Amino acid sequence: MWRAAMAERSRYFSFSFSSVRVLSAVAACVTLIHFSDAIPWTQEKLQHRAITLTQDEIRTALSHTDLDTMWQSYLRPLLITRYPGSEGSRTVQEHIKTTLGSLGAGWEVTEDKFMSQTPYGSRPFTNIIATLNPSAKRRLVLACHHDSKYYPPQWHGVEFLGATDSAVPCAMMLELARALDEELKNQKSSSSKLTLQLIFFDGEEAFFHWSPIDSLYGSRHLAHKMEHTPHPAGATDTNQLHGIDLFVLLDLIGAAEPRFGSYFPNTKAWLSKLQNIEIRLHLMNQLENHPDRVQYFWPEHSLGRVEDDHIPFLKKGVRVVHLIPSPFPSVWHTFDDNEQNLDRSSIQNLNKIVQVFVLEYLNTRPAVPADPSDPPPPSHP
Repeated sequence: MWRAAMAERSRYFSFSFSSVRVLSAVAACVTLIHFSDAIPWTQEKLQHRAITLTQDEIRTALSHTDLDTMWQSYLRPLLITRYPGSEGSRTVQEHIKTTLGSLGAGWEVTEDKFMSQTPYGSRPFTNIIATLNPSAKRRLVLACHHDSKYYPPQWHGVEFLGATDSAVPCAMMLELARALDEELKNQKSSSSKLTLQLIFFDGEEAFFHWSPIDSLYGSRHLAHKMEHTPHPAGATDTNQLHGIDLFVLLDLIGAAEPRFGSYFPNTKAWLSKLQNIEIRLHLMNQLENHPDRVQYFWPEHSLGRVEDDHIPFLKKGVRVVHLIPSPFPSVWHTFDDNEQNLDRSSIQNLNKIVQVFVLEYLNTRPAVPADPSDPPPPSHP
């Protein structure tokens, strides 16, 4: 820590009217130069700086999140067979839309519906997109997939529930929207440039065998659609993909002690931000069953690319943070990927870390309640 002290001497000038005119002209030129050098809005993401919440602000924000509420209200309704086109898929879609529509922040919830050919014929798919402030040019995106892997009837009725893959990430995003409802409502009213967008993809899983055409149905469709949708409305040279600051994809979350490495050098700094938040919350005793030896985020650990819903966006130049653990959970793509094999502590810890990350990225400070032990302000006659 270092401090620099600067001493300034006051000078007094006597200005003539002509001197004022000259200085005004110079100021106007400086202002003109400043604005002419302003970067395009599509490049502001590269200059973006997140704030750091105080400990009191963190405690205030995290006081609203509740694992039992998430588990009962958001996670369990997702733990059903929900492959594209199934009755379970339609139930899950309504659950997501109803939850977001009930919140005070006023999310705009839209659907991207389409048909696509699969190894089992043409099937319907529905992506769900929730945008906090549609008029904002820039978006921080959190994404997951709401479908479960399809197993054909010869599996004798055994159901694949996909708890980590990806019911938990969906429930985490719904819990974030609920727990930070007041903060997000305030952010929406105070910022016209940057907002939060939640995307729930359909059809991430392959129906038969993973291939470029049998996988990522929803993300491939939406990335193409966003690339061809002007943004802001009426624009001729920018589209919705230009509006994505950062695309944070959550997948395979819910096992104990996950390790998230760095998949992309250009977003390593944001993984370091998550690591920093984890350390701060640990030191504040805000994390459960998180001894000193445990560390979730490893920005210095570079990993190879994993095929997932971020790929169609990555190929189009979107910056990605891929929050998928390495190694994958041991229950991955088995019928043991169920509620009984989830680790409650790691889920709640990640809830807290991601919620603080979102607030700090959005430059949003919770309103800390006044301490009732503080003396009242002095009264004036």
